[in-house]
Amino acid sequence: MVFAAIAVALVKLAFFGGQADAPDVDVPSASMMSPQVPVALGTIKNDVVLTGTVSADEAVAVRSTAPGVVRKVSVTVGAWVDAGAEMFVIREDVIRDDGTTWARDLKVVAPAAGTVSTVAVIVGQAAAIGDSIAKIAPPSFHVSATLLPEQQYRLLNQPTDALVSVTGGPASFTCTGVRITTALEGAEGAEGSGTTLRCAVPADVTVFSGLSAKVTISGGAAENVLTVPITAVEGTSGTGIVHFVTADGATEPRTVTLGLNDGLSVEVMTGLAEGDVVLEFVPGAAALGDCDPDSGMECS
Repeated sequence: MVFAAIAVALVKLAFFGGQADAPDVDVPSASMMSPQVPVALGTIKNDVVLTGTVSADEAVAVRSTAPGVVRKVSVTVGAWVDAGAEMFVIREDVIRDDGTTWARDLKVVAPAAGTVSTVAVIVGQAAAIGDSIAKIAPPSFHVSATLLPEQQYRLLNQPTDALVSVTGGPASFTCTGVRITTALEGAEGAEGSGTTLRCAVPADVTVFSGLSAKVTISGGAAENVLTVPITAVEGTSGTGIVHFVTADGATEPRTVTLGLNDGLSVEVMTGLAEGDVVLEFVPGAAALGDCDPDSGMECS
């Protein structure tokens, strides 16, 4: 019995007796801190870059200037005409005060220079005033591109020209007469409600319909101004909200007045000072590199 008791004691000593209460072990932990950025001076160059297409200008309609009968057709399809050149002669019957009539021949002239693309009447055919009796294809071209709503916000002023580079074409050139139009709902030929930018190709630049082009619109530049990443601001035009980091590390929303932005950084006109610190990303918004294109989110 003595030996049995000793054996039991040795077993307990081997497995239990040598253990002391285990000390508390610190479990590694980490706290996620939102990235912060200082408000810094910088330069904002507000260039809006679009992908466009070169197209020939639309044909110009030649319209009958009087009701009557076509007496003469002076042009053929494919012929070149100068602006003001005779294209048709229309005979109009003019009624006198006494009820009798007399014939008056009127010339229909080309409203623009170009190549005759359509002749819609023949000699002896009646034409009403305003009828389209021919079309002239001008030798001019234009560049058009779609302008997204967020890009329109970046154009604080209506541009008058744009810099265009044509793929496989001549050196970059200035495209003049910039027009920005939005298709009206239900308008003939309108597809959706997109906004289109269009400008004229200079006459001395050789281009062809269907060529792709890069259109760069200068929306202005601001030098030595306060800037923050565009990801730090709720809103990108007019006014916005940043999340200001206080001295004790807390954050508070602060309204700021915004100026130019280049798609990456935005000018802060009022509401912050150089050296202030804000959250780099608006709380709840995904970082630029974290977006999921399959979710429908726009990824940069």
